[in-house]
Amino acid sequence: MSVEMQDIQLIFMMPEILVAVMAMALLLLSAWTHKGGSGVVHWMTAMTIIAVILVIRVGEGSGSTFGGQFVTDAVSRYMKVLICLGMVLPIIMSRDYIRTHDMDGGEYHVVAMFAMLGGMIMASSGGFVILYLGLELMSLSFYVLAAWRRDSGLSGEAGLKYFVLGSVASGLLLYGISMIYGAVGATGFKEVAAFLATPDGHGSQLAALGVVLILVGMGFKVAAAPFHMWAPDVYQGAPTPVTAFMSVMPKIAAFAALFRILFDVFAPVHAQWGPMVQLLAILSMGVGAFAGLVQTNLKRLLAYSSIGHVGYILIGLVANTPEGMQGVMVYLTIYLFMTVGVFGIMVAFDRQGLGEEISDYQGAAHKQPLMAFVMAMFMFSMAGIPPLAGFVGKLSIFMAAVKAGMVPLAVAGVLFSAVSAFYYLKVVKVMYFDPPVGESKMFFSGGGLLVVTLSFILICVWGVLPGDLMAWTESSVKAWH
Repeated sequence: MSVEMQDIQLIFMMPEILVAVMAMALLLLSAWTHKGGSGVVHWMTAMTIIAVILVIRVGEGSGSTFGGQFVTDAVSRYMKVLICLGMVLPIIMSRDYIRTHDMDGGEYHVVAMFAMLGGMIMASSGGFVILYLGLELMSLSFYVLAAWRRDSGLSGEAGLKYFVLGSVASGLLLYGISMIYGAVGATGFKEVAAFLATPDGHGSQLAALGVVLILVGMGFKVAAAPFHMWAPDVYQGAPTPVTAFMSVMPKIAAFAALFRILFDVFAPVHAQWGPMVQLLAILSMGVGAFAGLVQTNLKRLLAYSSIGHVGYILIGLVANTPEGMQGVMVYLTIYLFMTVGVFGIMVAFDRQGLGEEISDYQGAAHKQPLMAFVMAMFMFSMAGIPPLAGFVGKLSIFMAAVKAGMVPLAVAGVLFSAVSAFYYLKVVKVMYFDPPVGESKMFFSGGGLLVVTLSFILICVWGVLPGDLMAWTESSVKAWH
C-alpha cells in the first residue's frame, strides 16, 4: 500500500522523534567523553525523558500518519506517559548503582532509551508490521541490558535465556501475523478488523490460528503463565535497575498494544480469544500466588508477583468493556509505582552487596524503622490491602469483571490474591519480628530517595483519594471510544 506524502504528518510522532534524536546524540556524546561524561549522559537522559512526558501531555486530539500505521490518541498518550515514567524513575534512582558496578558507560542509557522508544511505538501501532518493529526494538534492547554486567555470570545467563525464549516468542508472533496476512491480504488493524467482522472472517480457520499465535507471542512478552518460564531467572540475574524497568515498562507497552489488538482488531471474534485470555489470567494468578510462596530471593519473589499481577490485569481484557479497559490502566499505573518503590529500596541496600535476599531485611525495623515502614506499605499495597492504592487497582479490575457477568473469574482473583498475600506478609514478618543481624544500613542517593518518596506518597494518596487517577483514565477511555 503506497503512502502519499500528504498522509505523512510527523507532528503525531514528535515524542518518538525526540527520543530517537536524543538517543543518537547521547550515543555520540558517550563515545566522545567515554566514562568521564557518563554523569552528564545520565542526567541528560533523565531530562530528555521528562521533556518527552511534557510533549506527550501537551498533545490533544487523535490522528494517524503513514497510512494509518501510526496512531495517536488519548489512550496511547496515557500509556506513553507510563512507559516514560517506567524508564525515567529507575534511571534516576540507579546512578550510584551504575557507578558502583562499572556500568558507567553512557551506552547503557542509550540502549535504555531505545527500549523505551520501542515501547512507545508499540503503544501507537496501527498495524501488525509497526507493532512488530516496535516490539523487536524494545526486546533487543532488553536482551542487551539484561546481560550488561560482564562481571556477573548470572547476568550473562539472564541475557541468554531472555534472548532465546524472547526469540521464540517473536517467531510465534510473526508466524501469527503471517497467517492473518494470508487470510486478510493486509496487516493494517482497520483492514483486519473489517475482515473479521464479515461472515468469511468469522469462519476463517487461518485467521483464528493467527489470533491464537499472536496471543501466545504477546503472552511471552508479558510473562503470562504458562509462558512465564523466563521471568524468574531473568529478574534474578539482570542488574537491579534493569529488573526495575523490565518489570514494568515492557508490560505497559505490551498491554497498550493488546488494547488495540483485542479491543479494535479482534473485537468481532471475542468468542474465540475470550476463553483463551481467561485461561491465561487464571493460570497466571495461580502460578504467581503459589510459586511465590517458596521463594527466598526477593527478585525472584517479585518475578512471581509480577506474573500474578499480569493475571489480574488480563481480567480487565477478558471483560472487553470500557470499565475493563479503565481498570487495566488504573492497575498498571499503581503497579508501576509500587514496583519502582520496592526496587528503589533494593538499590539503596545494594551498596553493601545486600538487598536481593529476603533474609537481608531481617530485623530491619529495629535498625531503620522508617525504611521498614515504607517497605511494608509497598508490600501491603501489592497484596491489595486497603487503604492503599493496590486495593483500588484490584477493586477496579474485579468490579469490571462483575459488571461484565464474569463473577467466577472475579472470585478466583480474590482467592488467589489472598494466597499471594502470604509471601508479601513474609517480607514484613522478617523485617518486624525476626531479630536483627549485623549493622547493615541503607544509603539512599538523592535520586533514589526522591523516587521512593514519590512512590510512597502516591500509593498512600491514591488509596484514599483515587478520584484524580480514575478521572484521568476514564477521560482517556471515553476519548478513545
